Amino acid sequence: MMKDKTILWVIVPCYNEEKVLPITAPLFREKIKSLVDNGKISDDSRILFVNDGSRDDTWNIICELSRQDGHFIGIEQSRNRGHQNAVLAGLMEAIEKADITISIDCDGQDDINAMDEMIDRYYEGCDIVYGVRSNRDTDTWFKRTTAQSFYRFMNYMGVEVVYNHADYRLVSTKVLREFSNYREVNLFLRGMFPLVGFKSTSVYYKRYDRVAGESHYPLRKMLALAFDGITSLSIKPITMITEIGIAVSLFGFVLLVWAIIRAYQGDTVAGWASLTCIVCFLGGIQLISLGIIGQYVGKTYLETKHRPRYIISNRTWESEDEIR
Repeated sequence: MMKDKTILWVIVPCYNEEKVLPITAPLFREKIKSLVDNGKISDDSRILFVNDGSRDDTWNIICELSRQDGHFIGIEQSRNRGHQNAVLAGLMEAIEKADITISIDCDGQDDINAMDEMIDRYYEGCDIVYGVRSNRDTDTWFKRTTAQSFYRFMNYMGVEVVYNHADYRLVSTKVLREFSNYREVNLFLRGMFPLVGFKSTSVYYKRYDRVAGESHYPLRKMLALAFDGITSLSIKPITMITEIGIAVSLFGFVLLVWAIIRAYQGDTVAGWASLTCIVCFLGGIQLISLGIIGQYVGKTYLETKHRPRYIISNRTWESEDEIR
């Protein structure tokens, strides 16, 4: 493969990033220029911003960037669909136009210089290259603990994820074509790409503080993402419900035998406290179990509708020739 003919699309999801884009867009452009100058990619490479229904001036900034420099292009979703859908929209947009893609957030936290090594690993034969944080020294104790617990818990629940990897990754078009066959509506990309297979490796980098604005992934969203990943890619919670049910049933059977023996001994004492505790305990387990099962039923219901995972309302280009 001729390196200077390889077309790279950098996929950058954006949601309310009017403060960040003017800072990071020039950095992305400079990185593309550096990669081109070093003969690693073609000058036909592009930086694709995906506006995820932003409520601020993000889309206008993207349009202005595209007018100033042809290496900047953008698409706009018809409404906010979430980070995972925005990344997917960008990847699917690039599938017929690029040889490789690198998805990266636009907040400046991921080290863009890791792209060089990612591309090197691609030329060595890897179709997926995961960007992995080398450490979490810049995180608070709480964030570091919760994030690390997140990855351990996901693996424990049967979801295959790369430790300390988010959505900073290089993917070849060959992988994307196979990945496009995964049609589920409930997306958890960092757990789905390992399912595709192909040769993969990791590149380690240092993560920095956000250059401007506020994080769009507080603890609440992180927990929601974890729950979506588990229920979308694993049935272990259902298995755990079954195991808990068996354990509680065995415990109840032991109590039944004990109660019968005490009754024959004539040593029974009427009491509402013990009965109330047992009823509340069993009722709580039943409600939790029904809730988890309900989540699976709900996700199945959404999947059967086959609704589009994203809808592109605008593009900064009008014809295929404009991005070549």
